[in-house]
Amino acid sequence: MNISQRYAKTEVSGMNQVELESRALIKTASRLNQIKENWEQNIGDLDDALEKNRRLWTIIAGAMSDNSSPQPQELRQNLLSLAVFVFKRTLEILANPKPESLDILININMNIARGLAEKPNEQE
Repeated sequence: MNISQRYAKTEVSGMNQVELESRALIKTASRLNQIKENWEQNIGDLDDALEKNRRLWTIIAGAMSDNSSPQPQELRQNLLSLAVFVFKRTLEILANPKPESLDILININMNIARGLAEKPNEQE
């Protein structure tokens, strides 16, 4: 493991769950945005970026499906609905890739990350 990998691992291990989720959403949104902004050069990375975003939303959906989740039922249901939308949109993009089709996924991830950052963390 090189020095930057050790630093990243140490930095991540010091974060709480909300910070990790927010960072993951921002990271996937940034990757999708890089592909969108440099479409011709980066289109080969699209499938992998969409797969990582789908996996992230699968984790979010799984957490929101857990009845022991501390989140309010309405919030859990809204995030589950959003996850289903993300899954459907991902399939549409895979079937008909266009740079502008990534906007909605980027915006969703950034808005959820922003909401996580603004919400006081009761678990600290």
